[in-house]
Amino acid sequence: QSFGSSVKGAMYAPNEPVLDYNMVIIFVMAVGTVAIGGYWAGSRDVKKRYMKHKRDDGAEKHDDETVDVTPIMICVFVVMCCSMLVLLYFFYDHLVYVIIGIFCLAASIGLYSCLSPFVRRFPLGKCRIPDNNLPYFHKRPQVRMLLLAVFCISVSVVWGVFRNEDQWAWVLQDALGIAFCLYMLKTIRLPTFKGCTLLLMVLFVYDVFFVFITPFLTKTGESIMVEVAAGPSDSATHEKLPMVLKVPRLNSSPLALCDRPFSLLGFGDILVPGLLVAYCHRFDIQVQSSRVYFVSCTIAYGIGLLVTFVALALMQMGQPALLYLVPCTLLTSFAVALWRKELAMFWTGSGFAKDLPQPPLVIAPVNCPELPKDSNVPASEQDTEQMTNPTLHVKELRGPTTAAEELADTDTKMDQSEVSLAQSEEPDGENKDDLESKCLNAEQKQLE
Repeated sequence: QSFGSSVKGAMYAPNEPVLDYNMVIIFVMAVGTVAIGGYWAGSRDVKKRYMKHKRDDGAEKHDDETVDVTPIMICVFVVMCCSMLVLLYFFYDHLVYVIIGIFCLAASIGLYSCLSPFVRRFPLGKCRIPDNNLPYFHKRPQVRMLLLAVFCISVSVVWGVFRNEDQWAWVLQDALGIAFCLYMLKTIRLPTFKGCTLLLMVLFVYDVFFVFITPFLTKTGESIMVEVAAGPSDSATHEKLPMVLKVPRLNSSPLALCDRPFSLLGFGDILVPGLLVAYCHRFDIQVQSSRVYFVSCTIAYGIGLLVTFVALALMQMGQPALLYLVPCTLLTSFAVALWRKELAMFWTGSGFAKDLPQPPLVIAPVNCPELPKDSNVPASEQDTEQMTNPTLHVKELRGPTTAAEELADTDTKMDQSEVSLAQSEEPDGENKDDLESKCLNAEQKQLE
């Protein structure tokens, strides 16, 4: 009535802080996952190299399996990632449920793999189920491991049912995501720094292309990576991809009344540098370098993540984290190897036990019986004769001897004792040539 048709209204909200406290939680989760996963993967891989015996538990054998990544596998993996991302961009509403189902299955397996070492320490539930012909239960797993599998599947199902509850479902998603990342870091192994460099550089280009280049190729001008990770705004299902760590903003913003904003970090930003950290730890143990590669690469990952947060605050747009993580981790590992003058071994992975040269040969004297001294020959001439005519044998440095080698060694000692006994029974005037021939025969038997 007072202003007529010229009235205009506008919503107002105070300015939000550039950086939120949830960044600290994401930083701790990401760096902790990379450090624990790299340490665990490196330690278990090296331990498995030196373990000769096999465990009885079939499930534990399955946990010890690793997959070596080859250049062909890297190329196939990148092509699959590109194809899946493009398909998600065009058919998001249909494929998002496939990704949710895959995440539930993979997260339950990862959670089982992470908790099984702790459950095996419990003294209860060691009994096995009765004999049966069921597909999985015919191996007669332990009761405690069966209960653990039921628990892990239940956690994944609970998340799958209540995944859209913004108040608390993100906690389950982050826990399952961390377990999945730890499982992948423990299972996938890069055998050389050359392979690490190839994988990180290819995914570096992939991340930058789909974040910074694709806005010039789409009709809406939006990045394909950011659009898929956050969920398309015109999606009919309003589902979100679970392949990220998500933490809600902790500041008291009026915008949280309408939509609870989250900060996201993709699993790839944890797994890809984490594989390099795991390789560094394995190399540390093999060359006995006091974990200098592992510590320096982990610190470089933390610095790269901080740089990502700063770039996110300055540009106010989604950032490809690998753009900052890959140079930090690769250059740091390369610099440490160059400083320690181990770049050749670090590049090809030749510091590992299976690629080390064979043990050297050591020349040692045979414990032959001493020749009786002739009273008619001066002692100095006898010493000179022994020095000019030494009896030597070649012995190879080996690990634990086998039963056949121990038996042969016992027979040799018995032969030597028989020669010594024969010398003690013979008169003092026996010819030294016969004694030398007996000593040579004992040496020949030892070599055989």
